[in-house]
Amino acid sequence: MTLIIMNRLTRCLLLAGVLLSLTLVSACVTTETGGFSTKQDKKKSLDYSVQLAMTYIRNGNWEAAKRHLKTALEIDNSSADVYEALAIVFQQTGENELAETNFKKSISLDGSLSRVRNNYAAFLYQQSRYEEAVKQLELVVEDTLYEKRPGAYENLGLAYVQLKKYDKAEAAFRRAYLMNKRNVGLVYQLADVYFLMGEYPKSQQFYDAYRKQVTQQPAQALWLGIRLAEKFDNQDAIASFALALKNLYPMSKELLEYNKTYGSGNE
Repeated sequence: MTLIIMNRLTRCLLLAGVLLSLTLVSACVTTETGGFSTKQDKKKSLDYSVQLAMTYIRNGNWEAAKRHLKTALEIDNSSADVYEALAIVFQQTGENELAETNFKKSISLDGSLSRVRNNYAAFLYQQSRYEEAVKQLELVVEDTLYEKRPGAYENLGLAYVQLKKYDKAEAAFRRAYLMNKRNVGLVYQLADVYFLMGEYPKSQQFYDAYRKQVTQQPAQALWLGIRLAEKFDNQDAIASFALALKNLYPMSKELLEYNKTYGSGNE
């Protein structure tokens, strides 16, 4: 009888031990799963806050954008995306020192983000800091997988034009054009840079190609057309482009340049 009771007691203790072990294992699994979920939830919350902020940035609602970015920083103060978004907000509100601080912070956290460098370069270009913009863009165009690489080459060309490094500008514009021949603006940029280099036949070739692809030329294109027509002594073209410039863009700096060069009485 005693043996039977002991056997039953032993079985009960063994069963209790198994149940205890299962409980402990279950508790461990729950803890690990809980930690994983928390990490995922944190990332989702961060992404959601940044996405909301970017929506407000696109709509020009800077204060709402900053509220969501503040929340994002509370979730993760080491996110390069958050500092980039803050930089864009401060850039748009004219707080340039804060914009630059946040651009640099974003790049220091993740230097592989070509998008951030491209945006920072645009900020530097806006500040007429062309040498610094070139340094950033030269790094961007080295990223062969960056989806906006053609645009980065175009921006690099524009910065080189400002520095009067026309040969490098031409090389950058040509690379961009070969990557995206549907970009009509690049056709104009090549026409313009060839004119600046004194290669007038090439400039005329790209200018004619540009004219065929646009319904109405902007003021700077008409002014280029006038100067090209002068190089080839095409008086009819000069008169036609000048009339269009006067009628379409009477307040443009290009018309001021035309009047300064040819006199306001010329037609």
